[in-house]
Amino acid sequence: MFSFTAIPVRSPRLPLFSDAMPAPTQLLLPLIRNCEIGRIYNTACYCHHKHLCCLSPHLTHNHLKYAPQKKLATLCRSKENFTQFIHARNYVSTPQRFYLTPPQVNSILKANEYSFKVPEFDGKNLSSILGFDSNQLPANAPIEDRRSAATCLQTRGMLLGVFDGHAGCACAQAVSERLFYYIAVSLLPHETLLEIENAVESGRALLPILQWHKHPNDYFSKEASKLYFNSLRTYWQELLDLNTGETTDVKEALINAFKRLDNDISLEAQVGDPNSFLNYLVLRVAFSGATACVAHVDGVDLHVANTGDSRAMLGVQEEDGSWSAVALSYDHNAQNEREVERVRMEHPKSEEKSAVKQDRLLGLLMPFRAFGDVKFKWSIDLQKRVIESGPDQLNDNEYTKFIPPNYHTPPYLTAEPEVIHHKLRPQDKFLILATDGLWETMHRQDVVRIVGEYLTGVHHQQPIAVGGYKVTLGQMHGLLTERRARVSSAFEDQNAATHLIRHAVGNNEFGTVDHDRLSKMLSLPEELARMYRDDITIIVVQFNSHVIGACQNEEF
Repeated sequence: MFSFTAIPVRSPRLPLFSDAMPAPTQLLLPLIRNCEIGRIYNTACYCHHKHLCCLSPHLTHNHLKYAPQKKLATLCRSKENFTQFIHARNYVSTPQRFYLTPPQVNSILKANEYSFKVPEFDGKNLSSILGFDSNQLPANAPIEDRRSAATCLQTRGMLLGVFDGHAGCACAQAVSERLFYYIAVSLLPHETLLEIENAVESGRALLPILQWHKHPNDYFSKEASKLYFNSLRTYWQELLDLNTGETTDVKEALINAFKRLDNDISLEAQVGDPNSFLNYLVLRVAFSGATACVAHVDGVDLHVANTGDSRAMLGVQEEDGSWSAVALSYDHNAQNEREVERVRMEHPKSEEKSAVKQDRLLGLLMPFRAFGDVKFKWSIDLQKRVIESGPDQLNDNEYTKFIPPNYHTPPYLTAEPEVIHHKLRPQDKFLILATDGLWETMHRQDVVRIVGEYLTGVHHQQPIAVGGYKVTLGQMHGLLTERRARVSSAFEDQNAATHLIRHAVGNNEFGTVDHDRLSKMLSLPEELARMYRDDITIIVVQFNSHVIGACQNEEF
């Protein structure tokens, strides 16, 4: 049941957070000399990231969700200024092109794809899920996103989730391993919890709780498995003590699981561990952060629990065959006025202007809800005490010692999710869970349309929109030829998430996949890739309309 499989674990000698380093000169100079940055810039978006304005190549992703220095603003350039800066000098040289071949592009795009087909009858009930496709495309090295999918074995339903890490991948990794166990335990009836506890006491084999569906790269932390198990056991023991005899509400179970895991992450970091590796690990998890968007699907009942700025989008097929996007989550950031008001209401009137500043929490953090990030939750005294008693790697790190400005009444951050319940209908064809790396590059309606057309093989052609561009007849002919080729090769990808990533990275201004653009974006060196896009993680869940329709008829 709680078998935490062997994993490759990052060395404890690695720094707590990657230090900012300039892009290697040998990589940048050939690009500048041959005007390649300018060409990449003009074919790609000038800056994918809406969390911050354009960044200097001297800044790594560790600065993307945090902005601890005011002088970062001086590094920003507008699109026009950046173009003028790149072309300020006229280098006389034969332009060199750095293209990947289509097979090379496919190899990169498909490296992390995973698919799972759900049996129509699993021995307990008919499944409303046909299966799911997932994939990841890194921009950071290593990737800071994580994903998870599992079938609940002692209760009904399936869990699927995406996790977006910041200030490193440690917190996202821990949450991706642990959260589903906390949710599953929260959903278990009293009798099953008691049976599991008795099995642990007597040393008997435990009932399996989850069946994981993982890509080989989606690893578990073997070294931390005992620590994680002990914290989980403490949780279910408390649930046994608090037994009310009532049936567990899914929404309540999701909220409790999110909050309890975040509390355990915080407590483990405060208590520490005599094992130096584990002590360093729990501190890395607590001082980094992660957002989470999780779906629980049981028959026609779909619950989405969201903490942060990843999203859940429902793909609905209308009677005329067209596609509509229905949001099943809300971003927890400054673009959400209700969220801004919530944060301000939780703190004194004197902090009204400082609690949310420059569209960030305390002027630093983009998401207003997240796991970990104890720098926005612990008191200043607690932070100093833990850092001073912690390992040298922690004490020597400038980020961990940095106290946010106007830090008066913590906690400023919560991991409590916002839960939305939706009754599935036959027209609800699929669900997309994705980190913000996707939503920053594509509109939700385009995302749903592309997936819907891929899954059905039916393409509803819209008139080609050229916006304000001057298009010659020859260029229009090329666009129409590309469209025809795209339709004929719609099934080049065997994975819906891969197909979506191809569009997210390779779409040109006309909404078609441009191989040259795709090649350039995928061949950017690590130091430049993060300037143009974020890590992208996607799960596409396909629903069984026949089962959903039958369940709906039974209810009536």
